[in-house]
Amino acid sequence: MRTTVTLDKDVAAAVQQLQRDRLIGLSAAVNELARAGLAASTQRKRFVQRSVAMGAGLDVSNVAEALELLEGPGHR
Repeated sequence: MRTTVTLDKDVAAAVQQLQRDRLIGLSAAVNELARAGLAASTQRKRFVQRSVAMGAGLDVSNVAEALELLEGPGHR
């Protein structure tokens, strides 16, 4: 596939460095870096959210009762 892309300066420098190190052309260097980036993103560890039981919570279905429990009998 042929296309035109604009590379940031740091990316262009990395491509040029790879070209010099491996004695390869621009397309080969861009393809190699793209493959490395794509492979790295697929190997990411799955995020797992862990939860811990905190015991019985406060039943707030009756607001007046919850306020009395939290603030005491003279909460008004």
